[in-house]
Amino acid sequence: MKELNDISVVYFIGIGGIGMSALARFFHERGITVSGYDKTPTQLTKELEKEGIQVYYQDDLSHVSKTADLVVYTPAIPSTHTGLNFYREHGYTILKRSEVLGMITRSLKTICVAGTHGKTTISTMVAHLLRASGFGCNAFLGGISVNYQTNFWSSKNNVCVVEADEYDRSFHQLQPEIAIISSMDPDHLDIYHTATAMEEAFITFSEKIRPGGWLIRKKGLSRGDELKATHSITYHLTDEQALVYARNLKPSGGGYRFDVVLKHVPQQPEIINEVVLNAGGLHNVENALAAVSAARLIGVEPSKIAEALASYRGVRRRFEYILKPGEGSVVMIDDYAHHPAELNALIEGVKHLFPDHHLLLAFQPHLYSRTRDLAGDFAQSLDRADEVILLPVYPARELPIDGVSSALLLNKMYLKDKQIVEKENLSTAIKTSVHQLRKTGKDVVLVTAGAGDIDTLIPQIKEQIIHVEA
Repeated sequence: MKELNDISVVYFIGIGGIGMSALARFFHERGITVSGYDKTPTQLTKELEKEGIQVYYQDDLSHVSKTADLVVYTPAIPSTHTGLNFYREHGYTILKRSEVLGMITRSLKTICVAGTHGKTTISTMVAHLLRASGFGCNAFLGGISVNYQTNFWSSKNNVCVVEADEYDRSFHQLQPEIAIISSMDPDHLDIYHTATAMEEAFITFSEKIRPGGWLIRKKGLSRGDELKATHSITYHLTDEQALVYARNLKPSGGGYRFDVVLKHVPQQPEIINEVVLNAGGLHNVENALAAVSAARLIGVEPSKIAEALASYRGVRRRFEYILKPGEGSVVMIDDYAHHPAELNALIEGVKHLFPDHHLLLAFQPHLYSRTRDLAGDFAQSLDRADEVILLPVYPARELPIDGVSSALLLNKMYLKDKQIVEKENLSTAIKTSVHQLRKTGKDVVLVTAGAGDIDTLIPQIKEQIIHVEA
């Protein structure tokens, strides 16, 4: 394997993935020739093209780079991919995305954020706190930071913030100085098969923490006491037995104000009073506690942390306000939630901020295997809304599974107001429902959720409902 300084041409297979595109931007910024393939054009691939990176959308050998020093691929690429097989047959250096990320970060002081939920938000929060405070960091993120409109940036500081992905055990390639683990709920059972195997993968990840390093973990995790590190910190939204928690929490302008109690800093326990988080969802307050812990641990002053947190504007598709209170007759929120625990946190956060609103949830299930494995849990989560509109399952990398569809979820739900609509009919169905609700004088909060392509409908839905009046 060549050293990074010896690489001049890199080709990506699956360049439009959120993690892959961050790596592509890293190499491109270093003056390395970058190109790649993805299945379909997206907003992200269009942004890469604007930055000067060539992206191809056909699996055609005439498009692959024959001079590539390094080929990077994602496990989501099928084994039948022509370009990938060409590189394998001709002896090119081929690495998974996780292997390249591990190689890049090995010489850096790395903060890795892991968890089946929350890792994108926490990693973006940590990176923002370090950047906005003037401390500085490199960042490889799993989402697009609203503050900077990118998922990657570099710094002369040797600190690096990385989202540590559990899919395909990718995070085992990393060696963090500080690791955060937010959750270990069952997911990716097509890879792990059992919840126990997945928990063991997180335990193995904790063993990758460098000697003398720190683990920041959510208090109450199943098998959390088995996670290993030289030093360990617990955080929790309200549990005062945790070393980090929030107090005096109150809603404020679609976000929150609260005090951060830190009992873990090497100097003395301290309180950061009246911090402001301009993001909705109680889970995001808890995410902020983890991020503040990491920033404080690495040496950022409390006053700078508070100032930076107040300027945090979120991550695309993580409790993202499409229509804020006062911007129309309906509050509209878009979120990436695609697991029952994420839906629970999302719905809880919405109800906490808008307790008197009718909660209309449009949800697109993601993956047939996840829908099958967690159908009962999904139904319980969806039943917490006032009304649910389901889209068909978004298959992503999977082929259909007999008996698995959105009807499986619908039939397990007890909620009265529920329906399945095709993607092309979603905006009309939402407009009809919102119009009827507004006629009866109800305030409405519309939530669109899912990890598929439901977000491509957001502009159309917004246009349909922004002028709906009672």
